Amino acid sequence: MKVFKFGGASVNSADAVRNMAQIVQSEVGERRSDFQQPLVVVVSAMGKTTNLLEKLVPGASGGADAVALRRQLEDYHRQIARDLMPENDAVQGRLEGMLASLDALCATLAPSAECYNRNYDQVVSYGELLSTTIIAAYLEARGLATLWADARQLIITDAHHRDAHIDWSATQHAVRRLLGSVDGHRVVLTQGFIGGTADAAPLTTTLGREGSDYSAAILAHCLDAESVTIWKDVPGFLNADPKYFHDTVKISQIPYNEAIELAYYGASVIHPKTVKPLQNKGIPLYIRSFVTPDAAGSAIGDYATICPETPLYIFRNDQILLSIFPRDYSFIAEDNLQVIFGILNELGIRVNLMQNTALSFSICVDNQPQLVGHLIERLQHLFRVRYNEGLQLVTIRYYTQEIIDRIVAGRPVLLEQRSRTTEQLIVHPLPLS
Repeated sequence: MKVFKFGGASVNSADAVRNMAQIVQSEVGERRSDFQQPLVVVVSAMGKTTNLLEKLVPGASGGADAVALRRQLEDYHRQIARDLMPENDAVQGRLEGMLASLDALCATLAPSAECYNRNYDQVVSYGELLSTTIIAAYLEARGLATLWADARQLIITDAHHRDAHIDWSATQHAVRRLLGSVDGHRVVLTQGFIGGTADAAPLTTTLGREGSDYSAAILAHCLDAESVTIWKDVPGFLNADPKYFHDTVKISQIPYNEAIELAYYGASVIHPKTVKPLQNKGIPLYIRSFVTPDAAGSAIGDYATICPETPLYIFRNDQILLSIFPRDYSFIAEDNLQVIFGILNELGIRVNLMQNTALSFSICVDNQPQLVGHLIERLQHLFRVRYNEGLQLVTIRYYTQEIIDRIVAGRPVLLEQRSRTTEQLIVHPLPLS
């Protein structure tokens, strides 16, 4: 059994969905007609739908026009469905019902900072539900018997919203039970990014931003899959973001541990939690281009070294650097850190870099205004807090001093950490050339 994952860019228009369907059909078509195991396909929300839905979450900042955003959401999905299936009134009816459910949900949610993460998961999950509803109908229209599976009933989690933890035993049971209901379907289509609690009245959860890769890995682990393929708009795993480097290098093979490190530091090609479930069962992960689907791409697996050996660059933009100081004459010690991390965990804020001295503790986090503002407010009740916004966190694997000097380009460095293989710098961003 194989698992394919398609991200938002691969299904952002009717033509993109047709291309995705052709890739699926080519894979399924290579199998014998009496095959026993379907292709499992994990799909993200279409295009930038998640960004749009984030603005509809009660309590989200920005003052966006919710009515206009809601209309944009509906028009976008209905138009793609019409372009793909002009005479399919049934799928339009399903979209209408789903959007009405979203409206009813938003009307019941309390717009408070304390409820924001839970509200976020309930609202933003509709992106994947809408996309897979359209794509399942289209695959069926192309003659591919497709089973639409609800990821909220497959990937069972706790209620740690926006970064839910997997109940592996319950998930394994649910996924294996799914295999018993395949009934000759050639494709099992499900949603990335989302899961659900095991409560009597289950809540929708999410696995972290860009978590569809992780969804594919979870399913592959539970199914003992042959492989996972992530379809991207790049030719494979590149050593740098093409927005910053014109001479990027494609990495053809990456050891599991190296991929875990790169994802942790923020390499956008895969979600940080994706690789470990695959490594534990020796399942290879392929990164291939949906633009050139016949090209080889990159492979993550049980390799000794990265190939080719070359420096790797990771840029995280829109960062906030917070420096936290005691209000009295004490040092920053374990009891202070316990309080700080308790607040971070409660708000669901991930730390990208941290550093402590005797008198201060500094953290670098993504700018999430509705959460970071609340974090600063909470910390200021207990500590003195200083912060800088609009920063860039640069990570260089296999650095040299010459490379560091070229990347810094004379900018002041607000914070720096260095190990044998990795350099991390917090600087003000350079304009894109």
